[in-house]
Amino acid sequence: MKKQERQQLLKRLLTSREIERQEDFVHLLEADGIHVTQATISRDIKEMQLVKLPADSGGYRYSLPVQKKIDTQKKLQRTLQNAYVSFAIQGEFTILKVLPGNGPVIASLLDQMRYEFVFGTVGDDSSVLTVCVSHKGALQLEETINRMIAD
Repeated sequence: MKKQERQQLLKRLLTSREIERQEDFVHLLEADGIHVTQATISRDIKEMQLVKLPADSGGYRYSLPVQKKIDTQKKLQRTLQNAYVSFAIQGEFTILKVLPGNGPVIASLLDQMRYEFVFGTVGDDSSVLTVCVSHKGALQLEETINRMIAD
Protein backbone atom coordinates (compact mmCIF):
# COMPACT_ATOMS: atom_id res chain seq x y z
CA MET A 1 0.00 0.00 0.00
CA LYS A 2 1.30 3.45 -0.90
CA LYS A 3 2.02 5.96 1.85
CA GLN A 4 -0.63 8.39 0.58
CA GLU A 5 -3.32 5.68 0.59
CA ARG A 6 -2.30 4.56 4.08
CA GLN A 7 -2.45 8.11 5.41
CA GLN A 8 -5.92 8.62 3.88
CA LEU A 9 -7.00 5.45 5.67
CA LEU A 10 -5.55 6.78 8.93
CA LYS A 11 -7.59 9.98 8.48
CA ARG A 12 -10.76 7.92 7.99
CA LEU A 13 -9.99 5.90 11.12
CA LEU A 14 -9.54 9.13 13.10
CA THR A 15 -12.97 10.40 12.06
CA SER A 16 -14.75 7.18 13.02
CA ARG A 17 -12.92 6.10 16.22
CA GLU A 18 -10.97 7.32 19.19
CA ILE A 19 -7.39 6.17 18.61
CA GLU A 20 -5.31 6.44 21.77
CA ARG A 21 -2.06 4.68 20.81
CA GLN A 22 0.04 4.00 17.74
CA GLU A 23 -0.53 0.29 18.31
CA ASP A 24 -4.28 0.89 17.89
CA PHE A 25 -3.60 2.05 14.32
CA VAL A 26 -1.46 -1.04 13.69
CA HIS A 27 -4.18 -3.42 14.99
CA LEU A 28 -7.01 -1.71 13.07
CA LEU A 29 -5.02 -1.81 9.84
CA GLU A 30 -4.10 -5.47 10.41
CA ALA A 31 -7.79 -6.26 10.90
CA ASP A 32 -8.29 -4.90 7.36
CA GLY A 33 -5.43 -7.05 6.04
CA ILE A 34 -2.92 -4.20 5.88
CA HIS A 35 0.39 -5.00 7.57
CA VAL A 36 2.40 -2.05 8.89
CA THR A 37 4.88 -1.58 11.68
CA GLN A 38 4.54 0.75 14.63
CA ALA A 39 7.57 2.65 13.28
CA THR A 40 5.74 3.29 9.99
CA ILE A 41 2.71 4.57 11.89
CA SER A 42 4.99 6.78 13.98
CA ARG A 43 6.45 8.35 10.82
CA ASP A 44 2.93 8.84 9.39
CA ILE A 45 1.79 10.55 12.60
CA LYS A 46 4.74 12.92 12.46
CA GLU A 47 4.27 13.69 8.76
CA MET A 48 0.51 14.19 9.12
CA GLN A 49 1.15 16.40 12.17
CA LEU A 50 -1.41 14.51 14.26
CA VAL A 51 -1.97 15.85 17.76
CA LYS A 52 -3.21 14.27 20.97
CA LEU A 53 -6.33 15.73 22.53
CA PRO A 54 -8.29 14.76 25.67
CA ALA A 55 -10.57 11.80 24.94
CA ASP A 56 -14.08 11.20 26.26
CA SER A 57 -12.72 8.11 28.03
CA GLY A 58 -10.40 10.25 30.16
CA GLY A 59 -7.17 9.49 28.31
CA TYR A 60 -5.89 11.08 25.12
CA ARG A 61 -6.70 10.43 21.48
CA TYR A 62 -5.06 11.27 18.17
CA SER A 63 -6.65 14.01 16.07
CA LEU A 64 -5.95 15.94 12.90
CA PRO A 65 -4.27 19.28 13.58
CA VAL A 66 -6.64 22.05 14.64
CA GLN A 67 -4.89 24.50 12.30
CA LYS A 68 -6.42 22.75 9.30
CA LYS A 69 -9.94 23.77 10.38
CA ILE A 70 -8.80 27.37 10.83
CA ASP A 71 -7.31 27.37 7.32
CA THR A 72 -10.52 25.88 5.93
CA GLN A 73 -12.59 28.53 7.69
CA LYS A 74 -10.41 31.30 6.24
CA LYS A 75 -10.71 29.83 2.75
CA LEU A 76 -14.48 29.54 3.13
CA GLN A 77 -14.76 33.10 4.41
CA ARG A 78 -12.59 34.50 1.61
CA THR A 79 -14.48 32.57 -1.06
CA LEU A 80 -17.86 33.64 0.34
CA GLN A 81 -16.79 37.28 0.50
CA ASN A 82 -15.77 37.16 -3.16
CA ALA A 83 -18.61 35.03 -4.55
CA TYR A 84 -21.74 35.46 -2.39
CA VAL A 85 -24.95 36.41 -4.23
CA SER A 86 -27.87 35.34 -2.01
CA PHE A 87 -29.08 32.88 0.62
CA ALA A 88 -32.54 31.37 1.18
CA ILE A 89 -34.06 28.84 3.60
CA GLN A 90 -36.87 26.34 3.08
CA GLY A 91 -37.36 24.17 6.17
CA GLU A 92 -34.07 22.37 6.78
CA PHE A 93 -32.85 23.11 3.23
CA THR A 94 -30.81 26.12 2.23
CA ILE A 95 -29.77 27.41 -1.16
CA LEU A 96 -26.70 29.58 -1.43
CA LYS A 97 -26.34 31.40 -4.75
CA VAL A 98 -22.76 32.29 -5.70
CA LEU A 99 -20.86 33.56 -8.71
CA PRO A 100 -20.34 30.93 -11.45
CA GLY A 101 -17.58 28.42 -10.76
CA ASN A 102 -17.70 28.73 -6.95
CA GLY A 103 -20.44 26.26 -6.00
CA PRO A 104 -18.36 23.06 -5.80
CA VAL A 105 -15.57 24.76 -3.84
CA ILE A 106 -17.93 26.26 -1.26
CA ALA A 107 -19.83 22.96 -0.90
CA SER A 108 -16.56 21.15 -0.26
CA LEU A 109 -15.37 23.74 2.27
CA LEU A 110 -18.71 23.59 4.12
CA ASP A 111 -18.33 19.79 4.33
CA GLN A 112 -14.76 20.14 5.61
CA MET A 113 -15.93 22.45 8.40
CA ARG A 114 -18.02 19.58 9.81
CA TYR A 115 -20.67 21.87 11.28
CA GLU A 116 -22.90 19.81 13.59
CA PHE A 117 -25.98 21.50 12.14
CA VAL A 118 -25.16 20.55 8.50
CA PHE A 119 -26.14 17.09 7.25
CA GLY A 120 -24.65 17.47 3.76
CA THR A 121 -24.08 19.71 0.75
CA VAL A 122 -24.34 19.56 -3.02
CA GLY A 123 -22.67 22.21 -5.14
CA ASP A 124 -23.14 22.99 -8.81
CA ASP A 125 -21.61 25.80 -10.84
CA SER A 126 -23.35 28.72 -9.15
CA SER A 127 -25.25 27.36 -6.14
CA VAL A 128 -24.91 25.20 -3.05
CA LEU A 129 -27.80 23.15 -1.70
CA THR A 130 -27.32 22.38 1.98
CA VAL A 131 -29.42 19.92 3.93
CA CYS A 132 -29.31 20.87 7.59
CA VAL A 133 -30.34 18.64 10.49
CA SER A 134 -33.30 20.91 11.27
CA HIS A 135 -34.81 24.30 10.49
CA LYS A 136 -32.89 25.66 13.47
CA GLY A 137 -29.71 24.28 11.87
CA ALA A 138 -30.55 26.13 8.65
CA LEU A 139 -30.86 29.34 10.65
CA GLN A 140 -27.49 28.64 12.28
CA LEU A 141 -25.93 28.19 8.84
CA GLU A 142 -27.44 31.47 7.69
CA GLU A 143 -26.04 33.25 10.74
CA THR A 144 -22.61 31.66 10.18
CA ILE A 145 -22.50 32.71 6.52
CA ASN A 146 -23.73 36.23 7.29
CA ARG A 147 -20.98 36.60 9.90
CA MET A 148 -18.35 35.42 7.41
CA ILE A 149 -19.36 37.79 4.64
CA ALA A 150 -19.66 40.75 7.06
CA ASP A 151 -16.12 40.43 8.50
